[in-house]
Amino acid sequence: MKKFTREELKRYNGIDDPKIYIAYKGYVYDVTESFLWKGGRHQAIHHAGLDLTSEIRNAPHGEEFILKFPVVGILVD
Repeated sequence: MKKFTREELKRYNGIDDPKIYIAYKGYVYDVTESFLWKGGRHQAIHHAGLDLTSEIRNAPHGEEFILKFPVVGILVD
């Protein structure tokens, strides 16, 4: 499985690269196909290319939304 540093993950923000990735609980998810992530932003609050683990508790949905997307790697420090 591909390993992503936080710096590498930042590239997949939907702007610098057409792919849109986010990290959650150590895994990197490809949310490119989600209409809610177009342009690398979700609900004008969250930005792609980042670890959103701490932000999920403020979301109106649970982790089940994120877990339905394909895992493309793991986040390493």
